[in-house]
Amino acid sequence: MKLKIATVKIARAVDGYSINELKIPGIVLMENAALKVVKNIDLKKCDSFCVICTKGNNGGDGFAVARHLYNLNKTVRVFLVGKESGMSEDCSINYNILKNLKINLDVVDSEEGLVKLKECIKESDITIDALFGTGISRNILGIQDSVITLINKYGNYIISVDIPSGLNGDTGNVMGNCVRANRTVTFQFYKMGFLKYGNDEFTGEVIVEDIGIPNLAVEKFAGSEFIIDEDFVKAKLKIRNKIGHKGDFGRVLVIAGSKGFTGAAYICTQGAVRSGAGLVTLGCYKDIQPILSEKLVEGMTIDLEENLKLQKAIEKSDAIAIGPGMGINNNTLNLVKKVVTTFTKTVVIDADGINVLSGNLHILKDKKCNVILTPHLGEMSRITGLGIEYIRENRIKVAKDFAKEYNIIILLKGYNTVITDGNSVAINPTGNSAMASGGMGDCLTGIIASFSAQKQQPFEAACVAAFVHGYAGEELSKDMYCVNASHVLNRLPFSIKKLIE
Repeated sequence: MKLKIATVKIARAVDGYSINELKIPGIVLMENAALKVVKNIDLKKCDSFCVICTKGNNGGDGFAVARHLYNLNKTVRVFLVGKESGMSEDCSINYNILKNLKINLDVVDSEEGLVKLKECIKESDITIDALFGTGISRNILGIQDSVITLINKYGNYIISVDIPSGLNGDTGNVMGNCVRANRTVTFQFYKMGFLKYGNDEFTGEVIVEDIGIPNLAVEKFAGSEFIIDEDFVKAKLKIRNKIGHKGDFGRVLVIAGSKGFTGAAYICTQGAVRSGAGLVTLGCYKDIQPILSEKLVEGMTIDLEENLKLQKAIEKSDAIAIGPGMGINNNTLNLVKKVVTTFTKTVVIDADGINVLSGNLHILKDKKCNVILTPHLGEMSRITGLGIEYIRENRIKVAKDFAKEYNIIILLKGYNTVITDGNSVAINPTGNSAMASGGMGDCLTGIIASFSAQKQQPFEAACVAAFVHGYAGEELSKDMYCVNASHVLNRLPFSIKKLIE
């Protein structure tokens, strides 16, 4: 099953349906959640715990976690922030169990309580944040604000239950103050708020755990947003038939490069070659063709100005990549228009191929092919007229609206790359800042075209390519300070093989 992304409303609806309609007791889900938190603690290295709770269900999860740690003979001290009154029913059950077990319980509602909490946080191997869940809607003030400040200042290692306390589950905004967790163990869904730029500073490593909610409930309420994971990618990557030949793995035409920008053309072409396309041809201008013919061993080249050869190459291709390093000029615009309005399979448009669409978006309305557009924030700003900061804050909405309006696929690059066809939305979690260097986008464009030529559906080709590209970079970054596009090109066949197996 796909790893779904959920808003607070969806998560609540799924919980409510599971409890009220399917009759799964809430205390059972709470117990499952607690067990999954404990599962994600290194119990061999950690012996002392400070568990901080409030009177809601998130606090109930925390009380249950404390009980399991106590049963494992760990040193556990529990703090209730605020009063017992108004405690939810399931939370109260777990709270009372702790009292019956005579586990150390302190109430934090005064300066004296804060002093005790500070000392416990400093002395504990791990602080468990079980203060507030996804439903927080107003800024944290007073003693709760002070508690979060102490956790952040003195915590040796912080685990947040479901969501870091103080983070809005939908927008990802900090509600006055927010726990900065080393790890967040969240339940059933990846929360929408985690996707906001920079929120890994608060979530740390995010682990999504299944707490026993049936797929029936998830599918009834969850939307079409999901996180791409290895299972999804493995299902789409094909094991090669032993009698297959180059014609079975697709023909890619790359149209790229100009004087001074031969690297973009080379990287894009090699991206297609190294990710398994059967035959790859680069169409480039005559003045750079000798350079690229010498560099490309497996890829062929043609002169873009030889119209007959270009037309034949277009007709024979299964996928076309166009734009990297071409320059913003009429030649680029005319070539994009020619390809989009005459080709009938999949076209991947990147870089200057996107830039020339600014003011010429009618070309997309006249298309005869599947179009995958791969902008970064700046390019998305140029073609939409929206500010970069607005796009950054509303990436899913902007990408989804644009894709739907023009009936195309948008791959909006950046941390947690957004891929959408206007209906489904996929988030790619792979890749990191070690890959932040020129040529990475050109490489990705070649990979998308390659997978498209290998008969993957356009949306799936974009998803799988983004994952594989980032996965290769992550593997390399384990041993490298910075990872360049040429490193990723060399790694690609090995990463793909590893994922398949």
